[in-house]
Amino acid sequence: MKTRLSAGLVTGLALALATPAYADVTIAVVGPMTGSNAVYGAQMRNGVEQAVADINAAGGVNGEKLVLKVGDDACDPKQAVNVANQMAGEGVKFVVGHYCSGSSIPASAVYAEEDIIEISPASTNPVFTDKRAGPSIYRICGRDDQQGAVAGKYIAENFKGKKVAILHDKSAYGKGIADETLKALQAAGGKETLYEAITAGEKDYSALVSKLKQAGVEVIYLGGYHTEGGLLVRQLREQGVNAPLIGGDALATSDFWAITGKAGEGTLFTFPPDQRKLPSAAEVVAKFKAKNFDPQGYTLYSYAAVQIYADALKAAKASDTEKVLAEMNKADFKTIVGDVKFDEKGDPTVAGYVFYEFKDGSYVEK
Repeated sequence: MKTRLSAGLVTGLALALATPAYADVTIAVVGPMTGSNAVYGAQMRNGVEQAVADINAAGGVNGEKLVLKVGDDACDPKQAVNVANQMAGEGVKFVVGHYCSGSSIPASAVYAEEDIIEISPASTNPVFTDKRAGPSIYRICGRDDQQGAVAGKYIAENFKGKKVAILHDKSAYGKGIADETLKALQAAGGKETLYEAITAGEKDYSALVSKLKQAGVEVIYLGGYHTEGGLLVRQLREQGVNAPLIGGDALATSDFWAITGKAGEGTLFTFPPDQRKLPSAAEVVAKFKAKNFDPQGYTLYSYAAVQIYADALKAAKASDTEKVLAEMNKADFKTIVGDVKFDEKGDPTVAGYVFYEFKDGSYVEK
């Protein structure tokens, strides 16, 4: 009995050595799946899930399937680090995440230490790559110093001589983009009347609205997310303040209008040109529309992040991080959001920022 078992083991070992051994490649999407920013987590998850489904349906990568895990950081830095460690423990090779810069920055240190490749589809704070945790850290979106430059110049040129308030929610993203916008405003000859911090999660902004009203503010820039922005706009209009609100990419969701209703009419925000209109994205957009899901915001960026990793895997012919990184650093990737090449910081070559305006329940590119 023992002799037969040993012979069987030897035969099995010989077969294993003679045949290429393939194992699934485990990847993850990590973002705010719960909490006030869950709408963005849904964008990311939908984008990644569709990419994984499409790649696996086409045969996978190098004979291997992509297996997806989902992590929830709720845009909380401490939770983000915990989830990053969890993903490392579960053998994850690649992470699409995080959404909030305040989560991506600390979590990236874990990924760098564990040789996990991270591509953020949405974290725009310059610190994420300017103080890069390691060579495995990338983003596919633009930066706050890019969109802040666009916003600041726009305010200076279109609201010349008007009283401007710059607000931020104290987060890495919110304060970062507000400061970049202020810097560009001042460089263009403008000046702020008020510079104020708000507290994320508050429901009552009546004291702030009164302060803005008393100062005669005529235009407001908010570095923050759609929930606070929506509540602020609604309360401004209720107190008769008609100053337009301008924000960043964190307003790129129809959920903003769900909070404001008609009060949100005319709100402006910066975001890259609408990828949903790109011919390269048409097939994927159609798949989302068939599911009654509008791939707005960072949905397509999240899909593209998986495309990049899969193409780097194919080129490397292995899932070894060092070999995959070599391909990521030299290749030009063709994605549904356009051609992408990473620079020495891990930043991409992507389209610049344009303005969008909320009208009749949705936003349109100006």
